[in-house]
Amino acid sequence: MAFIYYNANPSNRDTIDCVIRGMTVLLGQSWNYVHRLLTERADKAHEVYLKNDFWIDVLLDLGYEIHYIPNTCPDCITVRRFADHHPHGKYLLGTGSHVIAIEDGNYIDTWDSGDELPIYYFVKRTEYL
Repeated sequence: MAFIYYNANPSNRDTIDCVIRGMTVLLGQSWNYVHRLLTERADKAHEVYLKNDFWIDVLLDLGYEIHYIPNTCPDCITVRRFADHHPHGKYLLGTGSHVIAIEDGNYIDTWDSGDELPIYYFVKRTEYL
């Protein structure tokens, strides 16, 4: 599979919005929709929506589950390798400081993040049924 360049930002800006961009792919929604979803929930919780704990809780509330990946080599796995081993479905990978969307074996980002080491990923609970 392959890297696919994608920037959901309506102004095509390269900002620190990887959480929003990745969630647009995972949820199949627009940048504006995901931004609104996160900011409205953050306003109610008096929280910052880009904090990992916060947006992770939002995904859990939306029916996604989190799985952890070994990030110490030789058991480590790169974004590219994860994508190659997941040719079907949508996933959201987190490295701790970056978020990458995976769809049908392709990793989708504004830069080729294939060599990054994810430490967790999200998948919809129904993917396993």
